[in-house]
Amino acid sequence: MVRRLGFGALFGLGGYVIAACAGYFLVGAMSSNTHDRSVEAAMTSVFVLGPFGGLIGFIAGFVRGGRAVPPAADAANPSP
Repeated sequence: MVRRLGFGALFGLGGYVIAACAGYFLVGAMSSNTHDRSVEAAMTSVFVLGPFGGLIGFIAGFVRGGRAVPPAADAANPSP
């Protein structure tokens, strides 16, 4: 369970950063706001898109962290 939460937190942080950076540039490029485009891009990316990316990253990390890696077969001592 701790492994799942660790992977979830790590992936969530990465997802937040990636979504916030991508959102900043996308909103800045696509916004029709002429007065404060940079403020709109910053607020939207930090408070809307970043948390969505963090949530998606946390879920992906939680699922990924739960997969058990099967032990490698030992060629010298095969199990019966």
